[in-house]
Amino acid sequence: MAGAIAMRSLFAPPNLGPSSSTGSHVPRRVRRSLVKIRAAIAVEQETQAKVSLIRIGTRGSPLALAQAYETRDKLKAAHSELAEEGAIEIIIIKTTGDKILNQPLADIGGKGLFTKEIDEALLEGRIDIAVHSMKDVPTYLPEGTVLPCNLPREDVRDAFISLNAKSLSELPAGSLVGSASLRRQSQILYRYPSLKVVNFRGNVQTRLKKLREGEVQATLLALAGLKRLNMTDTVTAILPIEDMLPAIAQGAIGIACRSNDDKMADYLSSLNHEETRLAVTCERAFLATLDGSCRTPIAGYAFKSSDGNCLFRGLVASPDGTRVLETSRTGPYSLDEMVEMGKDAGKELLSRAGPGFFDW
Repeated sequence: MAGAIAMRSLFAPPNLGPSSSTGSHVPRRVRRSLVKIRAAIAVEQETQAKVSLIRIGTRGSPLALAQAYETRDKLKAAHSELAEEGAIEIIIIKTTGDKILNQPLADIGGKGLFTKEIDEALLEGRIDIAVHSMKDVPTYLPEGTVLPCNLPREDVRDAFISLNAKSLSELPAGSLVGSASLRRQSQILYRYPSLKVVNFRGNVQTRLKKLREGEVQATLLALAGLKRLNMTDTVTAILPIEDMLPAIAQGAIGIACRSNDDKMADYLSSLNHEETRLAVTCERAFLATLDGSCRTPIAGYAFKSSDGNCLFRGLVASPDGTRVLETSRTGPYSLDEMVEMGKDAGKELLSRAGPGFFDW
């Protein structure tokens, strides 16, 4: 701006003194030059005003964008300089998981399929922060990145959606239930072995379209996503946690930045919901101990009980639902204790499962 002001002063119309009888004017060529310079300054100022203070990287699905918009809105509300028009830019990045939709996730690489390209953009400086669904984030973050922020967690339960039945128990034997999740598949087949679970990829809208077209008789979706998309009117029934334990970190949004970017870390610290962060950390400690991937049905949920303590439930299963192992822990709602709870629960289930259980 100082440069722009200096240029205005330098190229101000010269004082040519009192007008002569013929009328003194600024020479036409000088006027033309002044017009060009002022136009250039205006363009420069407009460009400067549009330079984003924060570039948010996200996938392009409607749900991912809803989560990015939620992050943007919270940043604007917390920091006045970010409320200015153009201060925050949302950059859509297509991930491997978005490109390959005709194969089960486990067959194309498992975890990291929805985060790898976004993490690369973050490390290369093309974006400043990355917004993820925490259940998509591998237990080990790429070197040079940190994940210091979780937004308040949404409802962790799964929703049952069907045009033919009010619940899983009402589906006739042989009915097709669409799901890309081995966690859901194993728990469905454990309770309802007469049903058949088939691979069902795509975003929320795509899956509901397939359901309406009759490809399957029912599907299960995360209630959190449906709430963020304002699509809860599609829900037939909400499954209790006792019947369908959620995925690790289900319903939680995580925001990452570069480990050396103190400015972004400060912005994100103002949004962090510590109760959610601790719960997610406990669940991810459980997952890391089991060394879980998309080939292993694993579920886990940590939450603050009415007495203020942490209650954790964990589960591992065989994909066909013939074997399900569960455990639980209770302890203080604090970081070190909750990490230890998650690890200890994982070690217990590893021991009970025995050799070969995770080699699906």
